[in-house]
Amino acid sequence: MTPKRLAATLTAGALVLGGLTASGAAAAQTGPTSTRTAAAQTDDHSAQSPKKYATAIGFGGAVASVDADATNIGVSVLRRGGNAVDAAVATAAALGVTEPYSAGVGGGGYFVYYSAKNRKVYTIDGRETAPATMPADAFINPATGKPYTFFPDLVTSGVSVGIPGTLATWDSALQSWGTLPLGKALKPAADLADHGFVVDQTFRNQTLDNKARFSAIAPTAQLYLPNGDAPVVGSVFKNKDLAKTYELFGKKGSSAFYTGPLAQEIQTAVQTPPKTPGTTLPVMPGHLTTADLAKYKVIRQEPTKVSYDGLDVYSMAPSSSGGTTVGEALNILAPLKLSKQSTPQALHSYLESTALAFADRGKYVGDPAFVDVPQKELLSKGFGAERSCQIDPAKASVKPLPPGSPDGSYSGCPAGIATEDKPDTEGLSTTHLVAADKWGNVVSYTLTIEQTGGSGILVPGRGFLLNNELTDFSAVYDAADPNRIQPNKRPRSSMAPTIVLKNGKPFLALGSPGGSTIITTVLQTLTNRLDRGMTLPDAIAAPRASQRNTVTVTAEPPFIDAYGTALKPYGHTLVPAGDALTSAAEIGAVAALEVLPGGGYLAAAEPKRRGGGAAGTVNQLWPN
Repeated sequence: MTPKRLAATLTAGALVLGGLTASGAAAAQTGPTSTRTAAAQTDDHSAQSPKKYATAIGFGGAVASVDADATNIGVSVLRRGGNAVDAAVATAAALGVTEPYSAGVGGGGYFVYYSAKNRKVYTIDGRETAPATMPADAFINPATGKPYTFFPDLVTSGVSVGIPGTLATWDSALQSWGTLPLGKALKPAADLADHGFVVDQTFRNQTLDNKARFSAIAPTAQLYLPNGDAPVVGSVFKNKDLAKTYELFGKKGSSAFYTGPLAQEIQTAVQTPPKTPGTTLPVMPGHLTTADLAKYKVIRQEPTKVSYDGLDVYSMAPSSSGGTTVGEALNILAPLKLSKQSTPQALHSYLESTALAFADRGKYVGDPAFVDVPQKELLSKGFGAERSCQIDPAKASVKPLPPGSPDGSYSGCPAGIATEDKPDTEGLSTTHLVAADKWGNVVSYTLTIEQTGGSGILVPGRGFLLNNELTDFSAVYDAADPNRIQPNKRPRSSMAPTIVLKNGKPFLALGSPGGSTIITTVLQTLTNRLDRGMTLPDAIAAPRASQRNTVTVTAEPPFIDAYGTALKPYGHTLVPAGDALTSAAEIGAVAALEVLPGGGYLAAAEPKRRGGGAAGTVNQLWPN
């Protein structure tokens, strides 16, 4: 389909692949409803508001993220001839400016890339790593013999900081598949940090939610709580220290982070946190050293892969549990044929599938350098079918469910061994982006600093927050736990950047933040699009529920309103979502894209969650 024909199709109202529904079209055209924007690069640096759309359709490439500035930077890189990898790194660096409480060079993540030239999917594991001297009892208070209070004590500490992998990920991706050097990829974000962006309500709320933590750390309070208050909505927020840090990386490369003066400053911030005098928070020191930073390496490994409805679904292998758990759940659902089920039946099947998959995740998945993860069997059709037959089509199972036996011998519905319901401590704050170019290369990239605000520790004079990713380890050491604390180990993650191929070529790319709800969000969005007849924007906007092998189902209030009555006969107990640390009652924040017939792109982000996301295409046909 030529661009002219595609434009005619859109004008006629027959939007691709069945068209946007009325609700989806309305959501997509909400435009500049969330006003986090870059300050224009003029002499007076006055702030201007670029247009912001949750859905965009066009050709020549596409980007979607949670932020308008970041998406615009990614699209501008594509317009200047950069490829999807260049755009993804530039977008991620910009998110480090405008979404500093979710991501940045102080954290880590997982990068999934489809090469059009090689027709192959590649991955980079840039997960944070435990220091070499990390003790097994790192999270135990020696004064009490019990785990530290999780919030705010453990999350606001040096002991929670893992060796960051984000900058190494960017550098590795650019050197392998990009066309831009690191400095050029980071320059738009450096300019954004230097000139500033306009504060929106989400940024202010997140700052205020962390006021007690940020106040306890002097450089963090100085940057994010000037005069004791969060930046006000509509003001221009600048981070000149971060701009200089990005410029340093551009001149000296990623080695400037992992060795030299900055590495020493990171070690000092972790081992001697720069506490505000008189603070009542302990802000315990951590174990990270310059030697840990110097030896950090990203990991290249094969992606996970399952087939579903004739499509090939690729994602991240462990240390993330995202690919194995989403993939197993799809294998569990495949025999049930969701597309032929009623809406209540399909939702019941979806909830039961994730409970089963989470039971297996907890039992078997950890860092494969330390744990023998039965990945092949977890993703096998036989194991999926064996688990699938344990779903009662008329009744919710009693949770928590026991894990299955991925042993290669599958028949019937064997009983598992009972397990306990463990608390979920994964941080909900992360961010995700997708990018695609005119050559057909696609990136799906999830990155994080864990908690909203990470550890709360800002490296003095450098402008970025350090992660608290090590809290993803189990709090209490158990030799049988695949996610137990061990030196040099990567904590288990739920990040699930996903690329779906159709006939060997990209069809969908998606992912989400949300801690362990990432897995259910990605799965629900996939089944919405593939099985329930929704367009991609509608699949993203639809209300969500998350069953992670717990007694109750966490659900957004609109989901409860829409489906609570219909699911009650099945025995599901729905409880409203909401981070205990904030007032948000949302699950996830998807960024995604779909490849259209003829090579066009539909880029889609959240219409409302987290203030609404932003999608854009290089040659945009709709909206225009």
